[in-house]
Amino acid sequence: MADPFEVRMRFTSQLQHLNASVTSAQKAANYALKNREMDEDLHSCILEQLERNNMNNRANIMYFIEHLCDMAQRENHLEFVRMMQRDILRVIDAVAPCDGSGAANVKVVRRVLQGLQQKQVLLPETVLELEECLKERDITTAHPALAEGPMNGASSKTPTPHSTRFNGSVRLDKRQIEQRIEEDRERHKRLRESIWAVSGEDDHEFEKMWEEGSDIGEDDFLAAEEDAAERRQAVEYG
Repeated sequence: MADPFEVRMRFTSQLQHLNASVTSAQKAANYALKNREMDEDLHSCILEQLERNNMNNRANIMYFIEHLCDMAQRENHLEFVRMMQRDILRVIDAVAPCDGSGAANVKVVRRVLQGLQQKQVLLPETVLELEECLKERDITTAHPALAEGPMNGASSKTPTPHSTRFNGSVRLDKRQIEQRIEEDRERHKRLRESIWAVSGEDDHEFEKMWEEGSDIGEDDFLAAEEDAAERRQAVEYG
């Protein structure tokens, strides 16, 4: 049996270094399932990293959660699924906090919730209730970094080297914004490739894969393009 401390450290490192690639998410999910006897400890690692990392990392971990639940269902190890069902609100509070600092992650949360519903991890009524919470957190159509200054009489604060805070919202530094742009671009590219990959299949196979896959449509492409445009503008402000 692997050393519990070493397993936690390695899994924590994998979560901290997640990126937009499916490979990184699958690698971390495989590692968690390989060490399933420590499922409670590994689940606590996920929650800890969600609450300690920057908003980009939290978005990557949110996408990872969908991979983990999907693979756990396939391998019939449902403890990861049950714990995620139990703590989903805590997860959302970390990825898209109610203070507005995670407004840029609201779309990420919505997409993952839709995926978890399709995979029958979450009930439709649960997702509807969570959507109501997200409406209150989607306080702006732009990234918090687009804020031009204090609003509603909020006093200005001296910018830190890494981030600026406006009206309670954290303004990401330029490096984090550029990283997010690249990761969103990579995910957008994969969305297109997932459709092109089945272009040579017969109609039946295409329809089957379309139904079983994520809900990808024109709105998803438009949303991804809007996200990228917002973050490019944010870099210009930086």
